[in-house]
Amino acid sequence: MPERIEADGLVLRRWGPDDLDARYRAITASFHHLHPWMEWATEPPTEQEHRERFERALRWPSEGSYNFGIFDLRGGAMLGVAAVHDQLGPGAVEIGYWCHADHIGRGVISRSARELTRVLLSLPHIKRVEIHCDEANLRSAAVPERLGYRLDRIEDDEVKAPADSGRGMVWIKER
Repeated sequence: MPERIEADGLVLRRWGPDDLDARYRAITASFHHLHPWMEWATEPPTEQEHRERFERALRWPSEGSYNFGIFDLRGGAMLGVAAVHDQLGPGAVEIGYWCHADHIGRGVISRSARELTRVLLSLPHIKRVEIHCDEANLRSAAVPERLGYRLDRIEDDEVKAPADSGRGMVWIKER
């Protein structure tokens, strides 16, 4: 998995120690946007809680995930987060993402997911990329639909966040 990917005005890159404060500011600024949909966003993190989570995210991979910050290629502003989760079994990975609240509606996540999908499907051992989201999360579901993923199934799922419907969508793109 590459540690840095540039495309379409963005750079997705592995977290570095200097990203701690930018990531914390992005999470706190975006908390009300993240809270309804993210299991981990039950309350705004303290600086210490964030530091502990960030230290785990610095590992490559971290608990089966490759974590990227999404940054503006020119100005360096942090725009969001993307991750590749390698927990689906051989030949398959899942992409997850969230956008900084100040940058929603600017195509940050669509451009990031498009490039991650391209890179992942070019790797010889990856045959399938999935994006999972709750059926009620229309913004998140619009991304795989826009990128030509196929809705494989909607299944009963655990309610993990306040706005979850308990119905999970599984979107698939195959090589």
